[in-house]
Amino acid sequence: MPRSRKIAKKTLIGGGATLTGFYGFLVGEALLARRSIGTTDDRPPSPDGLYGDDLPGDPIRVLVLGDSAAVGYGVDRADATPSGMIGLGLAHVMDAPVEVQCRAVVGAQTSDLIGQIDLDPDWRPAVTVIIVGTNDVTHQVTPRASARMLAEVVRRLVAEDCAVVVGTCPDLGTVQPILQPLRTIARWMSRALARKQTIAVVEAGGRAVSLGDLLGTLFTEKRDVMFGADEFHPSETGYANVVSVLIPAVSASLRQQQVVVEYAGHPGDLTSVADAAAVSIRYPGTQVVRDAGAGGRFASVLRRRRVS
Repeated sequence: MPRSRKIAKKTLIGGGATLTGFYGFLVGEALLARRSIGTTDDRPPSPDGLYGDDLPGDPIRVLVLGDSAAVGYGVDRADATPSGMIGLGLAHVMDAPVEVQCRAVVGAQTSDLIGQIDLDPDWRPAVTVIIVGTNDVTHQVTPRASARMLAEVVRRLVAEDCAVVVGTCPDLGTVQPILQPLRTIARWMSRALARKQTIAVVEAGGRAVSLGDLLGTLFTEKRDVMFGADEFHPSETGYANVVSVLIPAVSASLRQQQVVVEYAGHPGDLTSVADAAAVSIRYPGTQVVRDAGAGGRFASVLRRRRVS
């Protein structure tokens, strides 16, 4: 265990006045961060509808679940939301019409997903895209509990013959309004959750995509472009970059292929699910998918090629 993590752990599990004082300090920082970030009940225009309606074939139905990152908090056009961009992008990649329905809710935690997947018997999605986790971290839900609830949702969808793609929890250590040392703790907790999410999703039959710190250093180096006005949620450009790593996973799930042209690696290069999850945290945009022929004990890691 790294020395910094040991220190943080000792501090958090210490006793008496030290723990009480430190916890009070973190609560104060969290309140300041929330005041700085701000929230509203405003949602973008609904992205629900048919995309690529001039293309041949039956529509591919896509259900989008999750929190504000799935809603597209902060944008003002339906086609600028993640759901809208998934519809447009997937229609282009699959050369088929795509029907999107977004049930994500601003502020949602993983525990809220069950309420979002009340499937309509007359509207069965071919694939579900889930982006969730940030609010679990901010509300101090343990990674184990959060991952367990996510696995339940994935298993239920897979049982309904629906492919599932999950964008794991972003690295909250990149969010500037969160001050130190809360930002360091948020980074540690969000990465721990992302690893647990990856294992849970893959073992439940879904495909996990590591959002990491929202595509590596891109959001850090181009903060003024990638983040919205609140410096917490992505901008339209930021959401587009997030969707860019989800589309290949969604199309691969639909085509039942483990390798897509944008990704390096080979489905024969298998590793344990836990090791695959650890790799995905280090390389944002990584896909992790269970190997169907190995009894579910192994997974393929499909890393994005670096763009020069």
